[in-house]
Amino acid sequence: MNYPPDQFEVIVVDDGSKVPLLPQDLEEVANVCSKIQVLRQTQNRGVAVALNRALNTVLERIDYKYIARLDCGDLCVEDRFVKQVSFLDKHPEISLIGSQVLFKNFTSGSAYQYQHKQEQREILREMHFKCSLIHPSILFRRELLTNIGLYPENYLHCEDYAYFYKIIAKHRVQNINEVLLISELSDAGISSRNRTRQIISRIRVVNSFGTDSLLKFAGISKLILMLLIPHRVVRFLNTRR
Repeated sequence: MNYPPDQFEVIVVDDGSKVPLLPQDLEEVANVCSKIQVLRQTQNRGVAVALNRALNTVLERIDYKYIARLDCGDLCVEDRFVKQVSFLDKHPEISLIGSQVLFKNFTSGSAYQYQHKQEQREILREMHFKCSLIHPSILFRRELLTNIGLYPENYLHCEDYAYFYKIIAKHRVQNINEVLLISELSDAGISSRNRTRQIISRIRVVNSFGTDSLLKFAGISKLILMLLIPHRVVRFLNTRR
């Protein structure tokens, strides 16, 4: 089951790269999607601002039904979007659908599957300890933008964590219990390079949006402990699973 290429549109945000990205640089994408739009930011302003630039473009249109986000290096499993679109079409009560994710270092070959909950109640509980919705694995309805708005820009490197908390407070979400995305592990990635600042932002997110006092205390305590553990140790334990 495949959707025609003209039913998809790709919006690429060039967040102030030294060499501007041009539409003709995306010929490979053009083979599977006939609509490509490149939004150029003259200076690097960060992920949250880039995401909101794309969402503002979406808000100007009425022909979008679903929205997904991918990072450079992410690989979708075949029919990933078909499965997620079909799920949302069959479950109008669900506003956002995610999936299980395989994190992989394409250089060394090491990998691990990120384990998280599937149902709303379990997801909300788990969010006190970690983000249960992996950003590049999700697909959500355009109507969410009307109710939730744009990504918060005051949680550095954790805009997705805060955004999903806001969504869960008003809408039903779910994860498909199947790996539909392979996400690249790299020491050069934003999460690796900014681990300490990201954990501090995660503490702020849990403190701001957590719904249970005991879970908030436990979750924040875990995050403080993570600040004391070297990243290479955490990565080693994950890949040994």
